[in-house]
Amino acid sequence: MGKVSYMKLKGSQNLRIRLLLATLSSKSIIIEDIRADATWPGLRPHEVSFLRLLEKVCDDCVVEINETGTKLKYKPGIIMGGRHLVHDCGVSRSISYFLEPLIVLGLFGKKPLTIRLKGITNDSKDPSIDAFRSTTLPILKQFGVPAEGLELKIESRGVAPKGGGEVVLSVPMVPNSLKAIKWVDEGLVKRIRGVSFSTRVSVQFENTMIHAARGILNPFLSDVHIFTDHKAGAQAGMSPGYGISLVAETTSGCVISVDTAVSYSRGEDDADLEDDRKDLIPAEEVGEQIASALLGEIKQGGVVDSTHQGLLFLLCALCPKDVSEVRVGKLSPYGIEALRHIRDFLGVKFVLKPDASTGTVNLMCLGSGFQNLSRKVS
Repeated sequence: MGKVSYMKLKGSQNLRIRLLLATLSSKSIIIEDIRADATWPGLRPHEVSFLRLLEKVCDDCVVEINETGTKLKYKPGIIMGGRHLVHDCGVSRSISYFLEPLIVLGLFGKKPLTIRLKGITNDSKDPSIDAFRSTTLPILKQFGVPAEGLELKIESRGVAPKGGGEVVLSVPMVPNSLKAIKWVDEGLVKRIRGVSFSTRVSVQFENTMIHAARGILNPFLSDVHIFTDHKAGAQAGMSPGYGISLVAETTSGCVISVDTAVSYSRGEDDADLEDDRKDLIPAEEVGEQIASALLGEIKQGGVVDSTHQGLLFLLCALCPKDVSEVRVGKLSPYGIEALRHIRDFLGVKFVLKPDASTGTVNLMCLGSGFQNLSRKVS
């Protein structure tokens, strides 16, 4: 066997996309100085959990972490996929943190992927599972991913700090490769849909959020419908909380989403006295803030919202050797980092053309010609 050559990287930032791209490009990596100077140095629980998830969906991958957790050596294996997989994501980050890289890996597996993920379904840091279902999955369909077999089932909800949520993700294999796209027209907003949820609190929180959100959105658009999803018992997870997810659908098939969730942070949920807890953001304020955030995303322009830029660029880079063109609003910090890592791992460079009149950015790239070589050929 020949000697393995490693790409050397430093720091804890963008660990998830680095590991995803290393797996797709079959490049072994060493990451050093992972929070070496922090009070709590090394990998965080959710990052270790993500590595364990990679071991479950890939065959023959090698993960080595030093004693302090500040150095990681990763040798990717073959993406296998598989059915009836189960993974506990923990309560350090929400399930959505794991979902985005997981769907990309699932597309290029040897077998279709079905996996049950346990943990936090809604928080204020990561996109919610509602946004994932209403926005992320439709983006994949733009690239020719078959709709059949692509779904996310919400079995139960769970908010911080104790989680208790469960979802089941199913991802079909790409027959051979994705298809290059030209997606530059965001169209006009024709309707707004949404889901409000509450766990272990009164359903009145949901009604208040919906009323406040509609108060801001209805002057612009009459077709606004926000569903309620009140959970009780085993389906409500283990912590009280509430939140809302909104999606703007446009005339050209774009979906722009925003969401948030409100719950107690770690430690507060266990307080013996109600008076010791911090007051949560009032439901009315949550509704107003999320409606304003949606209007802000729509104003920015582009075919996806700011949280989906990184995924959009990655899918373009994984297309056949054909030109893809997309348009986004102001580039997000994560979107910029995604472009840099795509260049380093896949060798795909994007041509950026800012449009001063709209404040949007047009991006063009020649796909890497990535194919699903691990799938079974019948």
